[in-house]
Amino acid sequence: MRRVGYFLITNIAILIILSMSMRLLGVEPFLTPYGLNLQSLIIFAAVFGMGGAFISLALSKWTAKRMTRAHVIKEPANETERWLIRTVSELAEKSKIGMPEVAIYHADDMNAFATGARRNNALVAVSTGLLKRMDKEKVRAVLAHEVAHAANGDMITLALIQGVINTFVLFFSRVIGHTVDKVVFRNTEGHGPAFWITTIVAEIVLAILASIVVFYFSRKREYRADSGAAALVGRKPMIGALEALKASIRQPHLPDKLAAFGISGSRRRGLAALFATHPDLNNRILALETSNYPDFK
Repeated sequence: MRRVGYFLITNIAILIILSMSMRLLGVEPFLTPYGLNLQSLIIFAAVFGMGGAFISLALSKWTAKRMTRAHVIKEPANETERWLIRTVSELAEKSKIGMPEVAIYHADDMNAFATGARRNNALVAVSTGLLKRMDKEKVRAVLAHEVAHAANGDMITLALIQGVINTFVLFFSRVIGHTVDKVVFRNTEGHGPAFWITTIVAEIVLAILASIVVFYFSRKREYRADSGAAALVGRKPMIGALEALKASIRQPHLPDKLAAFGISGSRRRGLAALFATHPDLNNRILALETSNYPDFK
């Protein structure tokens, strides 16, 4: 039940590191004594924008394991671990994807997450709090939700969307920096400090604004994963799992970088809702109750 913030933060960090490295090395092929070479700039933005997103995607499983200190089940040590392996295997087979890695991490809140660069090589992890406080029917529904995320290729789609957004941010931040440098500060020779400072500020602001698109997608994919889980295990178990999450007095406390990848997120209101990784649980339950998803039990 944990999934999108860590991806965004990792991606932005990689983007800034790549951008600063280019500056320190003096590799800014789009800068000319006469202004910006827009063709070179769009190529630069696309290469580094898409590159940052896919580096984040490639590191997603490795990062998630270390941030949560998850224990990957290689040889089941008890009945709970054996049941988890059997259940995930059954759900993966129904979803026609490769067997994901299965892990348990220590946390009091009821949560789980799925991540990975490929749908046939994903990671599904559950918290100890989930295993303690949910019955097996509800846990199975949660696992189905996470397997549905992997089957839907959500992380790959997210990387593509993030790559396009990165390209947008890199391109327009430099256009804004160039405009401020030339029009406001009237710099006629090369590019002065105003260009670099404005570019950095614009990168940060545009990245935050553009992330609204990513969060919108994140909320939509939760509905898709809920419906996928309903098709795998039945609507009632999935609704029951969401009701249990709603009734829990413990708020999810995944690391910020992983919060978007959990099955439930913190409640947000007003403008803050634009940056929510998950829809309100009431809305998710209503969507399942009013849908025509078949019950496979």
